[in-house]
Parts: sequence; C-alpha cells; structure tokens
Amino acid sequence: MQFQTPGLQDIVDDFVSSFLKDKRHEWESTKTQHMELFQEASKFGLLGLETDPAHGGLGAPFSDKVKLAELMAQTSFAAAFSIINSQNVAARLRESTAQRHHQMADEIMAGDRVGCTALTEPTAGSDFAAIQTSAKKIDGVWEISGNKAWITNATNAETIILYAQTDPTKGWKGIASFLIDGRKAGFERGESYSLIGGHIIGAGEFSLSSYVASEEDMLAPPGEAFKVAMTSINGARTYVAAMCVGMMKNALELATAYGKERNAFGKPLLTHQGMGWSLSDIYTNIAALEGLVEKSAALIDGKQDAVLAAALAKKMAGDITIPAISACIQAMGANGLRSEHFLGEHLACAKIAAYTDGSTEMMKERISAYL
Repeated sequence: MQFQTPGLQDIVDDFVSSFLKDKRHEWESTKTQHMELFQEASKFGLLGLETDPAHGGLGAPFSDKVKLAELMAQTSFAAAFSIINSQNVAARLRESTAQRHHQMADEIMAGDRVGCTALTEPTAGSDFAAIQTSAKKIDGVWEISGNKAWITNATNAETIILYAQTDPTKGWKGIASFLIDGRKAGFERGESYSLIGGHIIGAGEFSLSSYVASEEDMLAPPGEAFKVAMTSINGARTYVAAMCVGMMKNALELATAYGKERNAFGKPLLTHQGMGWSLSDIYTNIAALEGLVEKSAALIDGKQDAVLAAALAKKMAGDITIPAISACIQAMGANGLRSEHFLGEHLACAKIAAYTDGSTEMMKERISAYL
C-alpha cells in the first residue's frame, strides 16, 4: 500500500529520521508524554493529516493514515498512536459548523493543544453501551459528570471528544458525544498511567464534575453518537493492526540483519534452518496481516461496512505480533535485549495493541457473530 497524498512519504521519513528516532529513548526513560512530540509533529503537518487542505491540513484519505501508522510504528508505536489520536480530533472538529470548534482544531494542528477521544471508563471498556458518565439538560445547557479511564493522550489533552449517557433507559440510543475543553471549570485531570514501553501514549484518566457544555458543544446527538463511535473504532482497529505490521517489520529487519552478520558453526546464522524457518513464518504472517489491513482500509475509504474486516485484522494482529517480536528477539540472542534496538518497547506495545480499541477476545465475538 502506497501513500496517495503527494509528498507524504517524504514527510513521514523526515519526521522519523530527524526527530522521532532520537527522542524515543529519552521520552520512555522519563516515563511521561512530552508536548514536544506534538509541537514537532505540527511542524511536519502531521496533526492536520485528514483535515481539508482548505483549512491548513493535508487532506489525506484514511488509507494514508493507515500507512503512516505502519511506518511510524516501526520506530515508536506509542508516538504514532498519540499523534494519530490528536489529529483525529482536529479533523472531527473541522467538520463542525461552530467557529469556536474550528479555532480549537487549529490549535491542535499548531501543537498548542492535544486532542483525545474519551469512551472508556473504570467499569466500561469493550462494553461501550455501559458507560455511566452522565449528561443532563438543564436550562438549555448540558451538565456532565463522570469518570474516564485508559484514555490515550489524557496526560496532556485539553480538547476532548467525550461520550456520555443522556438517558440510561435508552441504552446505546441515549449516548451522545460532546466537546470538552480541559481548560474550563469542572474538568479535573487524574492519574497518568505508567505503562511499560508505552509512556509516550500518555494514557490516563480524568473526571468531570458538573461540567457545563453548550448545546453547540454536542457533536453527535443521542442515537447517532454510538454509530459514529463504532465507525471510528473500526478505523482504529485497522490502523492499530497496521502499527503491529510496522513493529513486526522492524523486528524482522533487525533479526535478519543480525542473522546475516553473525556466524555460527562456520556459516551465517540465517542459513541455519532453525533461524531461517522461524523468520520465514514471521514474514508470511506479516504478509497475511498486511492483506487484511489493506482490505479493511479500502472498505473504509469507500465508506463501506468494515466491521468484519477490521475485526479480522485486529484479531490476527493480537494473535501473531507478540510471538513474532519475541521470536526476533530470540533469534538475536542476548543482543535482542539491548535497549538500542527498542525491541522491548515493541514487545510491550504489542501487548498494549492487543487491548486497544477492543481486545482480541472481543474481536472473536465480532467474527463469530458473522458465522
């Protein structure tokens, strides 16, 4: 799969080589998400990836986001995930008719704000319809209260697309989405999670206590918001699977190079059947997952139903990525454990990917529903 947007390949290559590779170790060692990531991504235009060029963005199709996710994850899954989640919010706000929303989108694209989407709660993960954050209409405004957990970019996010229940008796049909400004009263940032290998993601929690949102700040009304969320989750499952492709490709490249250089019993390690066959299995699985990712991305580009395609890609990614990276580390012997290779972070992020936007078990549920 190639980029459709002219120049995007060079932009991503430059961002990774001139910035991301030098910073990923530093950021993980400090165990926090740095605003520098977003400020630099802004300089390369990556925070306007899907925003229309008329509004200062690159206007890239979904499949380009998938390709970007794969390439950037070869260096850092966590950084790729953070950047994509922030730009998602900018693109969504630019679809609004509210001028204030456009201003906040511009601030995200400039790296002055960080965006995030808040669905998950302490007691509601894959069962999205069970969210308890409430939104009550009072005197023409919405009063929102509740807790969100395991939110990407929560460490720094101030522009948040949040999902809340307006009428518990209606289940998913009562859920609406709102724009939340983290600089306003009623918003309180909570704990930032210390995730092995994934600190750059900035995962954490926050709470709302009688936060007041205007009618204008309702981005999707009850009945529509749940459908919007499910569509966006299909996209997320697709680009998370692509990130797994990226991490495996990087691990395979390192292991293959090592196998060519290191000799054992008079010949390169790679020519020994044990290593050659192990890496050939990984290569085959990567090719198969790439095919599933490309199919799902093509369906989403064409605005077709991608529920099954996305679930298949995400499920396969959850099955093969950890074993593949682990096998590459094993193929490199003790050298595979050296921090300079970043394979330990890849391994940890592969586990994060297995939970993100629906666990592997949830993907099996989705697939079995089609059977």
